[in-house]
Amino acid sequence: MITAPKCWPVRPASPKLRRVRSDFVPHALIFDCDGTLADTMPIHWRAWQEVTRRHGVHFPEDRFYALGGVPTRDIVRMLAREQGRTDIDPLQFAREKEEAYFKLVEHIGPVEEVVAIAREHHGKLPMGVASGGSKHAITKVLTHLGIVSWFGAIVTNEDVVNQKPAPDIFLEAARRLGVAPHLCRAFEDTALGMQAIRAAGMDAVDIRHRPRP
Repeated sequence: MITAPKCWPVRPASPKLRRVRSDFVPHALIFDCDGTLADTMPIHWRAWQEVTRRHGVHFPEDRFYALGGVPTRDIVRMLAREQGRTDIDPLQFAREKEEAYFKLVEHIGPVEEVVAIAREHHGKLPMGVASGGSKHAITKVLTHLGIVSWFGAIVTNEDVVNQKPAPDIFLEAARRLGVAPHLCRAFEDTALGMQAIRAAGMDAVDIRHRPRP
């Protein structure tokens, strides 16, 4: 599994980071998209299943979820290397997976609790999206949900060299919003994403631990 290199100063996990801190007043909000704003992960998994079966690539579901936030092309490179598949073109594979995913976009709904937070702060605080997905895919999903106009910055895997768990994608979102990273609150649903937020020095909210109604 990918872990954060030592050069990225990741603070240790704390139960306090699983909830919104009552003593912190954010100047901007930054959201992951897949699994955070949009309930896309089951749909991504269906697309992955279709394409991995087509190419005879082994990719178990638990590993799929563990690698949440990592671009498809990088996952494919990893799987091809591990399985000795020199015949696989990661970029072509990623295109096929994205095509399979786009066929299912109509089935994607919002993560209601998180979208409610974004709705509450729309027009009051600068807000951005920091996602390991492609620009095309993330824009398409946010448009489908009717919330794309809420965000002043949408940063995706094409915009940075180092992907999650590196902090770059969150730092770039903060830069585009014009807010210092330590004044941002960011929302994520994966371990790699939480590492990235903490490494960026932002207040981190793990939505996997959000209160349920």
